[in-house]
Amino acid sequence: MAGQLGVLNALDVAKTQWYHFTAIVIAGMGFFTDAYDLFCISLVTKLLGRLYYTEPGAPKPGTLPPRVQASVTGVALCGTLAGQLFFGWLGDKLGRKKVYGLTLVLMVVCSLASGLSFGSTPKGVLATLCFFRFWLGFGIGGDYPLSATIMSEYANKKTRGAFIAAVFAMQGFGILAGGIVALIVSYAYDQKYNLPSYEQDPQGSIVHSLDYVWRIVLMFGAIPAALTYYWRMKMPETARYTALVAKDAKQAASDMSKVLQVKLEAEEEKVKKLTEDKSHKYGLFSKEFVKRHGLHLVGTTTTWFLLDIAFYSQNLFQKDIFSAIGWIPPAKEMNAIHEVLLHKVHELEKSCINCFVTDLNFSCRYTRLQEHKHL
Repeated sequence: MAGQLGVLNALDVAKTQWYHFTAIVIAGMGFFTDAYDLFCISLVTKLLGRLYYTEPGAPKPGTLPPRVQASVTGVALCGTLAGQLFFGWLGDKLGRKKVYGLTLVLMVVCSLASGLSFGSTPKGVLATLCFFRFWLGFGIGGDYPLSATIMSEYANKKTRGAFIAAVFAMQGFGILAGGIVALIVSYAYDQKYNLPSYEQDPQGSIVHSLDYVWRIVLMFGAIPAALTYYWRMKMPETARYTALVAKDAKQAASDMSKVLQVKLEAEEEKVKKLTEDKSHKYGLFSKEFVKRHGLHLVGTTTTWFLLDIAFYSQNLFQKDIFSAIGWIPPAKEMNAIHEVLLHKVHELEKSCINCFVTDLNFSCRYTRLQEHKHL
């Protein structure tokens, strides 16, 4: 269907140009921010436990109760699921560009709000944090499908798989950036206060100003999102949406003429025929969809689900793994900032490996998809 329109055929056969790399960076920064915002919470949960749940005279520093830790860590993922469903549907109704900008604004606002979580009690602070983390995840969920869709619809047929892989691979760099930011912030506070360990001085091992550490780390996620907002809004709507959904052949031809720097004709009659052709109209849960795409959908979602079990669990709970295998000293032998700092060093080492593995994984996945489906 798409190949019958000149503007879409021009995109499919276009040589790799500068606008391809611009689209990779702009869409990729969304995935960079997504990974940072989702996984940076695992970098500060130990500190949250120390600050809000340490009991006076206790032999060990405080930790988050299991239910609280599960909520703080996992609430953003619940929002992500809801956001994918809602914004994926909305992107088909209003266009990729408008909804793309909306998700980005939501991510910026909720990243800042997460760091400004307030409350007169520990439960109040963490409840507020969970509230904003849910809506942050809601925005991230919208960014996931839209970033991949925009890159796919801008790419040419030959290198589409590689370009989508490059966008997804930015998740690895986002995780790496989270470790670096947390390391810098915690190291700066360590140099300033030089606190004793909890074993030496329980009260002196924690100072009130350490409350800013986790807030700074969470709020930093708003910066890369805000920086890419302008460039996202300058990108024209994808030709496939403009021509086949919005049914505006003139606008599609005009936008892609500027992008490809070639003159393209507005094929209004072709667009009208294609959009009125009932053979191309079938719902997600229809028999026709199952017949055409059911097997591909089940195969893709199943493997993605199995991958995410390992991918998300290792990134969210690696701090507990490090403690269990003895890479980090017992909590009572460290002060609050040292516990954060040592976790960051090991997580940064792991993030370097994870960054490479993530890039390799997505590259292999989309290269195979390209070979088999000729995207």
